[in-house]
Amino acid sequence: MKKTLLATAIAGSMIATGAQAATIYNQDGTKLDLYGNLQIAYKSVEQAQRNAAGDIVGAESADELFDNGSTLGFSGEHVINRGLTGYFKAEFEHDADEAKTAGGLNTGDQSYMGLKGNFGDVRLGSWDPLIDDWIQDPITNNEFFDVSDSSYSRNLDAVSIVGVEDREGNKLQYLSPSFSGFQFAVGTQYEGDAEDENFSGSSNASAFAGLKYTAGAFSIAAAYDNLDNNDGTYGTTDIDAGDQYGITGQYTMDTLRVALKLERFESDNEFSEDANFYGLGARYGYGMGDIYGAYQYIDVGGDTFRNVVGDVIKGDAETSETFNEVVIGATYNVSDAMYTFIEGAWYDRDEDASDGVAVGAVYMF
Repeated sequence: MKKTLLATAIAGSMIATGAQAATIYNQDGTKLDLYGNLQIAYKSVEQAQRNAAGDIVGAESADELFDNGSTLGFSGEHVINRGLTGYFKAEFEHDADEAKTAGGLNTGDQSYMGLKGNFGDVRLGSWDPLIDDWIQDPITNNEFFDVSDSSYSRNLDAVSIVGVEDREGNKLQYLSPSFSGFQFAVGTQYEGDAEDENFSGSSNASAFAGLKYTAGAFSIAAAYDNLDNNDGTYGTTDIDAGDQYGITGQYTMDTLRVALKLERFESDNEFSEDANFYGLGARYGYGMGDIYGAYQYIDVGGDTFRNVVGDVIKGDAETSETFNEVVIGATYNVSDAMYTFIEGAWYDRDEDASDGVAVGAVYMF
């Protein structure tokens, strides 16, 4: 999940500490900031060509100049009393490449409010899944190309979470303070029976949780999501989405960060296979920007499940598949507020589907 203002940026890279934000108001314990970015890029990607059965039978290169997630954001906080602060953030996206016809601020990115203090942090609203922030992003949180994960996989048809696009909203989360390096998060996503994206037809609250430990330059995090709100009826078929979990370790030394990930999607339906994602990523700040890359090995299927009479119902080892993914890239800082990037990706799909290159420029304010 690309975020230009990288929360995981390391020393040596000016990319986005939020220092570009302009403070509109700051008085009597109340602060309001305005920030944003313009991102315009060029990409050329091998688009999969499929037959009537949905199989990839070819790929055709397609290119475009496009908006890569230009954002306008507001954030604020106010001191309620000593040790307790209320805060909010609201981000809106617009299409900088087609501004005349795109309809202005035409979609949202994340929006939430919360309370923070010595007790920790309670947040309510819409933002990225915990497994995205803690497990997936340390491997690749790039400008355009990322390695696949159990939430989004490029042309990896055997791994699919139905309704994954609705996972960011309607969430409540508690994040603890650090206890001798340990920190935990627990939360839920609530979908009422009046919600259009509710597949089950009844009100439901999913559960997700994570645990993180930090010791100096080393950190390790684990996260779990029961995907309960992705269960439901699609057409005439009842689907149990399964479970999603992973663990990621990071080590930072000066301007070098290295991360290692093991992520698993455990499917509970016949339409998607189980999958393991083994990822290695690194990012190095060379003074005028970053160079970065990642390798990931994906093992799909292979776990054999049988019914009560012994028939194989899913995961026949003879039908298992493996994939090797590589993403590399570099940024160059034109100024404190502007940088350029170039990326390339190889996904090991049939007919080289999803492989591509991208270049772009970003201006932050």
